[in-house]
Amino acid sequence: MFEVIILSFAFIFGIVARQLSLPPLVGFLTAGFALNFAGPYLGLPTEAGPLLEHLAHLGVLLLLFTIGLKLNLRNLVEPAVLGGAFIHLSITTFIFTAGFVVFMGLALDTAILLSIALSFSSTVLAAKVLEGKRELRALHGRLAIGILIIQDLVALAAISIYSGQSPSWWALWILALPLLRPVLYWLMSIAQHDEMLVLMGAVLAIAIGGMGFDVVGLSGEVGALVMGLLLAKHPRAQEMSKALWGLKEILLISFFLQIGMSGLPDTNALIFAGVMALLLPLKATLFFALLIVFKVRARSAFLGGLSLTAYSEFGLIVAASLLEDWLVPLALTVALSFIISAPLNRVAHALFDRFEARLTRFERHLRHPDEQPVTLGDAKLMVIGMGRTGSAAYDFFVENHLLVVGVDSDPNKVAASQRDVRYADVEDVSFWSHLDIHALEAVVLATPNTESKLFATRQLRKAGFKGTIIAGINYPDEEAPLMEAGADQTYLLMAGAGIGIAEKTWESLQAPAAPTTP
Repeated sequence: MFEVIILSFAFIFGIVARQLSLPPLVGFLTAGFALNFAGPYLGLPTEAGPLLEHLAHLGVLLLLFTIGLKLNLRNLVEPAVLGGAFIHLSITTFIFTAGFVVFMGLALDTAILLSIALSFSSTVLAAKVLEGKRELRALHGRLAIGILIIQDLVALAAISIYSGQSPSWWALWILALPLLRPVLYWLMSIAQHDEMLVLMGAVLAIAIGGMGFDVVGLSGEVGALVMGLLLAKHPRAQEMSKALWGLKEILLISFFLQIGMSGLPDTNALIFAGVMALLLPLKATLFFALLIVFKVRARSAFLGGLSLTAYSEFGLIVAASLLEDWLVPLALTVALSFIISAPLNRVAHALFDRFEARLTRFERHLRHPDEQPVTLGDAKLMVIGMGRTGSAAYDFFVENHLLVVGVDSDPNKVAASQRDVRYADVEDVSFWSHLDIHALEAVVLATPNTESKLFATRQLRKAGFKGTIIAGINYPDEEAPLMEAGADQTYLLMAGAGIGIAEKTWESLQAPAAPTTP
């Protein structure tokens, strides 16, 4: 019965959040608080309980595993990531500690721990927001995820130091994990597709990464991330990530419900959460400033800083281990930061467009290596989005001897491509303002994100492009907005696949039969 009520609350509040143009996770958080409040009247437990906590933990493991599948270790050691993470952590911890000691009279050790817990940003929220907008591999997405991973490692180190626990000597086996990569690749080829691929991902994330690391005194969350990293360069890593998507999403509902069910806040907790919520803009501003210092342009710094605004669920892990009296105030603080941050991230690009003139004044003259201006050469056609659809379109143009160039925001895809592909984020206004499009005659929009296609269409028309714009769409209701934005034609991709199969069949039927020998 408890499971039925939980699912019903999650569904109802998720639908309400969707109708209010909020991400469903905001509804799930609210559902958790509602369950905590209504529990005594419905004869239900007011706490999450071991089952929900276990499911939430599995969801976080799968999330971190899928993040690992999309990461490149080199992204973690660049100056913007290391500097952004550690400098922000140091400044935030110092300011919060001073405030807690002076204004709240907390003991120094408690103030430091509480400050560390609040200095982290939410891995779950940022990853979901970036993944939902297909921006995990854009520059600001890579920087944000890199900073989050550094923060998570610091959180685990803090728990280990303050709790007096340390990894066992068996933890050294982790160093041998890269030697298992050939075995894992072999297993990937045996698993093939569908349910076996899902099962293999779950085993690697939960059994080997989660439990395997826990047994030797290391974090299961880090273990899941490491297992994903080991497979990140496999050709079918993205297929595995997509296969795990639905299972991960369902389990993560438990995570957000668990936060809401951590407890009902009293007046002091409400005041504490309210004050910390007012400080969220300062947190985002500091991230923006630090990324600017490390030669990141204003747009990427703004989007990256905004995705790092919310307080972290790892703060709750620190509180559960070391600050039990602060668990409910921190849970409310995290939930409130999610409710504020999630809608802002939803309109992040529009916000930057509105304040672009003010924000770009802070840019340095130097540029991050991934943000150099893009040139298209003599190309007559441009394909935006070099996934399967975009690559197929590109190859068709090449076969017909047309000058074509591809554009994609995934640097790994650009580096590995045998085609002429340029790295760029098509939702970057500066990309379009510096782009010479005089030779272009047609543009194919093959990105998976509708907002990216709308933005690119508007920017092309704004720049005076008179050529043809054709957009691939996944659903019929995407057609009208794109046509209004300036697209000349849309192409329903699944219908197109069927037409392609039919054309090949028709060609084979029309071909003359091969003569038979007597």
